[in-house]
Amino acid sequence: MKLPILQVDPADLPAYAIVCGDPFRAEAISRKLTDAVELAFAREYRTFVGEFEGVRIAVTSHGVGAAGAAVCFEELIQAGVRTLIRVGTAGTLTADYPAGSLIVSTAAVREEGLTRQLVPLAYPAVADGTIADLLHEKAVQRGGPVGKGITVTVDAFYSGVEELPLEKYKRAGALAVEMEISALYVVASLRGARAGAIVALDGDATKTDDGYDPHKDLVREAVNREIDVALATIAEIARREH
Repeated sequence: MKLPILQVDPADLPAYAIVCGDPFRAEAISRKLTDAVELAFAREYRTFVGEFEGVRIAVTSHGVGAAGAAVCFEELIQAGVRTLIRVGTAGTLTADYPAGSLIVSTAAVREEGLTRQLVPLAYPAVADGTIADLLHEKAVQRGGPVGKGITVTVDAFYSGVEELPLEKYKRAGALAVEMEISALYVVASLRGARAGAIVALDGDATKTDDGYDPHKDLVREAVNREIDVALATIAEIARREH
């Protein structure tokens, strides 16, 4: 029986997966795999499987926002995926890491509504330590600015009357803001999987209403670099396990 939302047969999914927001980014990642095939494209959820350095890997898009992304994470884990790495983009919260930098998320601030319906607010959203360390190691090897630390997950992309509490998290040392990582970490923790995330910075998170443009060449290059990092990390994890 196929997974109800992803519309994928669990038997077709391996133990390792890369997840990303954009269905067309999932397709781009699949082109880095050998013998890649598309399993399904339902709503925002698009799934491919293929091999990288002899390791079978799934690539699934999860759309924008924690609630919809959590559906993807839940079903992948139900199907037997045990290692998930998110790749995507985020807004920077520090001048130390401008657009084009990579950030490895070690933990995520839960400024979204989904995870508080799963666990108390005091419950942390934390990456698997081995995955985070390997992502950082592989990213440093590829060059370019790379940071490692806490990220912030929010629901709102554009500002409204209420202001997002980004300044206080910036003062506390958070490096970037995006919309799905805390859901990934909490769902993985609850369901017995392990997860990590690496994001390419695409601009100042406090200025999304002011000329925001994530389609710059340096951002595209950073996204390509983070994808290579995620693939290399999964290959290394698989080698250690076998």
